[in-house]
Amino acid sequence: MAASAQGSEAELAAALADVPELARLLEVDPHLKPYAKDFQRRYKKFTQILSNIGENEGGIDKFSRGYETFGVHRSADGGLYCKEWAPGAEGVFLTGDFNGWNPFSYPYKKLDYGKWELYIPPKQNKSLLIPHGSKLKVVITSKMGEILYRISPWAKYVVREDGNVNYDWVHWDPEQLYKFKHSRPKKPRSLRIYESHVGISSHEGKIASYKHFTCNVLPRIKDLGYNCIQLMAIMEHAYYASFGYQITSFFAASSRYGTPEELKELVDTAHSMGILVLLDVVHSHASKNSDDGLNMFDGTDSCYFHSGPRGTHDLWDSRLFIYSSWEVLRFLLSNLRWWLEEYCFDGFRFDGVTSMLYHHHGMGQGFSGDYNEYFGLQVDEDALIYLMLANHLVHTLYPDSVTVAEDVSGMPALCSPISQGGGGFDYRLAMAIPDKWIQLLKEFKDEDWNMGNIVYTLTNRRYLEKCIAYAESHDQALVGDKTLAFWLMDAEMYTNMSVLAPFTPVIDRGIQLHKMIRLITHALGGEGYLNFMGPEFDLQHLKENCTTLVAYDSVHFKIVSQG
Repeated sequence: MAASAQGSEAELAAALADVPELARLLEVDPHLKPYAKDFQRRYKKFTQILSNIGENEGGIDKFSRGYETFGVHRSADGGLYCKEWAPGAEGVFLTGDFNGWNPFSYPYKKLDYGKWELYIPPKQNKSLLIPHGSKLKVVITSKMGEILYRISPWAKYVVREDGNVNYDWVHWDPEQLYKFKHSRPKKPRSLRIYESHVGISSHEGKIASYKHFTCNVLPRIKDLGYNCIQLMAIMEHAYYASFGYQITSFFAASSRYGTPEELKELVDTAHSMGILVLLDVVHSHASKNSDDGLNMFDGTDSCYFHSGPRGTHDLWDSRLFIYSSWEVLRFLLSNLRWWLEEYCFDGFRFDGVTSMLYHHHGMGQGFSGDYNEYFGLQVDEDALIYLMLANHLVHTLYPDSVTVAEDVSGMPALCSPISQGGGGFDYRLAMAIPDKWIQLLKEFKDEDWNMGNIVYTLTNRRYLEKCIAYAESHDQALVGDKTLAFWLMDAEMYTNMSVLAPFTPVIDRGIQLHKMIRLITHALGGEGYLNFMGPEFDLQHLKENCTTLVAYDSVHFKIVSQG
C-alpha cells in the first residue's frame, strides 16, 4: 500500500512538472488527481505534435494554410497550380470545360507522401485557360483500374443544377472579391446567441438566401438584443434535410443560398452591428458520398478516414476521420483557418464533440458522472488532441474568437485552458437543460413541477467551465421533436392564436409558461444564452396584434393579416 501511494505521489509530481498549470485544475477539482497522468499524457502528446509540425512544416501557421496550395490556384503569371493528396491513387488528372472533358490530357506529377501536383501555363495571349466559373473534376485512376471522377476536397464552390443528382465543382476566381469594411467585434462578457439557418429564415415556401438574411433577419437580431449569431448548414452538404450535418465539401459555402461573396457580405454586415458570427463546424464526421464528397476520394476507404468498420458511424451512416493522420490534421486545421480568414467568422460551434471524444461515440452511454467514464481506453485521444490543436490555432490567430463544444458527456476540463491539460474550449452547450424542459412538459402536470430539481439542473455545471444555456435549439425544433410552444399549446396554435378566436386556457397557459421557461433558463442556466430562430417571438404580442397567426411548421409563425 505504501509503495502504491508513493508511486501515485511520484506520478502526480511528474504530471505537475510537465503540465504548466495542472495544479490549478486539480485545485479547482481535487477529484481529478487520480487522473493526473492522463492529463500529462494528453498534454505531452499535444506539445509533441506541435513540435513535429514546427520541425517538418515550419510551424502551425504555415501548416494551417493548406488551402493556399491544395486545390486549384491562379499563379502570378496567369497559369494554374494544382495540388492534391491522394495516397491510394495510381494516377491523378484534371479535366473540365477547358479541355473538352478529356480525362487524361492534364496529368499530375507524383510527389512524396501521396501528394500530386500539376502546373498549367497560361495561354500565349496571357488569357486564362480556366476562367472563373469553369467546371472541373479531378480524375483518379485507382490501383484496381477504376476511373473515378471526383471533386477536389479543397473545392471552394460547388453547385447543383436543376435535375442534377450530384454537385458540380465550379472554379471560383472572380475579378472582384468582396472586401470587408468592418472590423471584428470584441468578445462580449456574456454571449446571447441567435442560432440560425439561412435556408429557413423566410416565411416563403422556398430556400431563403444570404441576401434575404442580411437585409431582413440581421436587423431583427440586432433589435432583439443578440450579440452573436450561430449559422447552421453553411458548409456544403448534398442532403438538405440533414440541416448541414452531412458535409460533402468542407471549404465550400453552400451555393443553395447564394455565392461566397454574398456570405461574406452577411458576415461583414453583422460585424457592422457589433454582432459576432459563429460557424457551426462539422469535423466529427463526413458524408458517405463519393461522387461529390470525400469518401473513397483516391479509390480507397482510408484516404481521410479510418479503414474498415472503425471508419463508419453506425448511427449517422457517415465516415469518421482518422485524426492521427498528418494530412487529415492539415486538412481540418486549414479548414478552420479558411473560414476564419476568408469569411471572417468569429469562431465555431463544434458539432458532435461527444462522438469525437470516445471510441463508442456516445452511443448507448448514459454518462452517470463517474470520472472513470472520461479516461482510459474508451477515450479517442487522437480526436481529443486534434480539438486541443484546433483551439490552440483559433485562439492564437484571433484571441477574441469563441469556440463552443457540443458535448453531452460532460468530460471534465474540456473547457479548461490547454495549459491546464484541458481541451481549450470557451464554452460547452448545457444540453441537459432542454431535455429537462421537454421531460417536464411530457411527463408532469404544471403543479407537480419540482422547482428544486429545475434549479439544480439549471445550475449544475463545472466550476470555471462556462456553459451556453438554452431552453430549445434546432435539436428540439427540427430533429424529431417539437418546439416548446407546440409542446405547450399543440393543436390550438392553429385555431386560437388570433384576436378573433376565443382566449383559451391552453393558449394563456402556454404563453405564460413559455416566457417563464425562457426567463429562468436565461437567468440561471449558464454564462451565455442561445435561442434557435423562431421561438424568440413574443407570443403575447403576436396574439394581441395579429388577426391570424398560422404555425406553418414546427419553428415558424406566419402572419397572414394584421389586426
